[in-house]
Amino acid sequence: MINKMPQKKKIFGISLRVELIEKYNEKRDTISQEWTNFLQKLAITPILIPNTLDDVKSYISDVGIDGIILSGGDNIGQFPERDETEKQILDYAIRKKFPVLGVCRGMQIINEYFGGNVVTNDNDNHVGKPHEIHIMDQRFSKLLEYENIKVNSFHNNIITKNNIGNKLQIFALSLHDNTVEGYYHSDLPIIGVMWHPERDMVSIHQTKLMKIFENKSLW
Repeated sequence: MINKMPQKKKIFGISLRVELIEKYNEKRDTISQEWTNFLQKLAITPILIPNTLDDVKSYISDVGIDGIILSGGDNIGQFPERDETEKQILDYAIRKKFPVLGVCRGMQIINEYFGGNVVTNDNDNHVGKPHEIHIMDQRFSKLLEYENIKVNSFHNNIITKNNIGNKLQIFALSLHDNTVEGYYHSDLPIIGVMWHPERDMVSIHQTKLMKIFENKSLW
């Protein structure tokens, strides 16, 4: 009898938010524990990518990652070191054709990277208020097995259909205000979502979304 070798876990790099700790007058790179719990559930090993590296691309190369997650938190422009780190991450991931998942802020920075922009919402309808979204792309609705799903919402910056980046194809819209909730790149293994999959681990939709991203199913 031949014993099968255990399958090697995938390694995903994940970007970090910057937190200013006034008590100690210092900045810290941080990540929610929800991300670690979520990725472990999917048999993925998370590797944290600090925001003050001298050479981001060499760090990613040395670690030997299989994919990238650009996490949420912080507004673009709030902490320049994070903006620059994530730009370098995207440069490297695109060159190597790594799968990239942008979550909330991560989705916004990818959109700007490809020439789009974000606007500040004039109300709080997306702040801590779960809502339904419509999966308008048939491939995604087939893979997620639903055309409408309920997602969490923790953002006050929005992307509209008029300010979407080059070659970013919309796959999900909010049923409330028609703002963009999900897109994918037409040529590269890049997906952006405005909700937080790590904050809704019990939902089968989040696991399916990660499988789509992880396996580059659309490209």
